[in-house]
Amino acid sequence: MNIDFAIITCSSTRTIAEDTAGAALRERIEGQGWTVVSHVVVADDRATIAAAIVTAAEARAQVVLTCGGSGLSLQDVTPEATADVCERNVPGIAEAMRARSLAITGRAMLSRAVCMQRGSTLVVNLPGSLKAATECFDAVYEQFEHAVHMTAGGGH
Repeated sequence: MNIDFAIITCSSTRTIAEDTAGAALRERIEGQGWTVVSHVVVADDRATIAAAIVTAAEARAQVVLTCGGSGLSLQDVTPEATADVCERNVPGIAEAMRARSLAITGRAMLSRAVCMQRGSTLVVNLPGSLKAATECFDAVYEQFEHAVHMTAGGGH
């Protein structure tokens, strides 16, 4: 099953060339035979992040991965931006990422990452660092095909 992904890196300091976490996510996605339909870097700004999620969903990305902006810094507004434009919470994915990360570092409990649905698009907040983003992706990617199937109206 092919899945169309969008990667949105939320950073006011990185460029696309410096986005090592986004590049690693692209590599993992393509390694599964899936497609990255867009990859952008946007400023740490709630309205800008929300608009990027909407754009990706309207372009028919089935899964949107945000990268960064889910910590405790006052500039970290990705979970709020996600909630602004999504209808349904999917807490198990964020819980699974935190559980896997807690086995590595206690700092994982400081993550405010969420996973939500906007229509038939799944939006997953990942951390911004290369190591944490890939660890969290690796914790949940095996569920994406079933999630996409279900959000498209498929049965179990």
